[in-house]
Amino acid sequence: MKITSMQVGPICTNCYLLQDEQTKTCAIVDPGDCGDRIAAAVQAAGCQPVCVLLTHGHTDHTDGLAGLLQHFPHLPVYIHAAEPVGTSQLFGPLPADADIRHYDEGDTIAVGSLTVHILSTPGHSKGSVTLQVENALLCGDTLFAGSCGRVDLPDGDMEQILHSLARLARLEGDYAVYPGHMDASTLEQERQTNPYVRHALDAES
Repeated sequence: MKITSMQVGPICTNCYLLQDEQTKTCAIVDPGDCGDRIAAAVQAAGCQPVCVLLTHGHTDHTDGLAGLLQHFPHLPVYIHAAEPVGTSQLFGPLPADADIRHYDEGDTIAVGSLTVHILSTPGHSKGSVTLQVENALLCGDTLFAGSCGRVDLPDGDMEQILHSLARLARLEGDYAVYPGHMDASTLEQERQTNPYVRHALDAES
């Protein structure tokens, strides 16, 4: 497994290529802008994309879809059904001709020989998910290095995000944490030093 990232869009959203090096396939996670650039990165990596995985529906995580799908028009695009896409400037519409599919807690997506497990982690938005694959967590805007996603936007909920942070922190073992913005971290680092995670754990103890 190989995970590479690029920052796209005006607020530097992390878009990830989740690659199965064995089968030369990949998933594209959160194409927030610059669809042509993301497509070029896929081609440069020498992998065949099999799906797009969205951690949530905010436009800074989805605005690159239209340009990306011009290069790969038949890619299925997965998002949680609770995300109110197309209802506001924050939750803009997804491309009308896209193959939109829904996933939820407990579902799995195959990327070559890799299995992506869907963890429901609402709070930043109602349909936020974390993607767990092997020893990695792609957290979207739920968990950041030293912080967490904002909850003052429509569909944000502090109680829910604290529950989601506690749920992630209680996963057994350590994981690489790949957030929707800023730098990567590890779950153990966040357990020890992230004040929001520590508060979430205390609140549920």
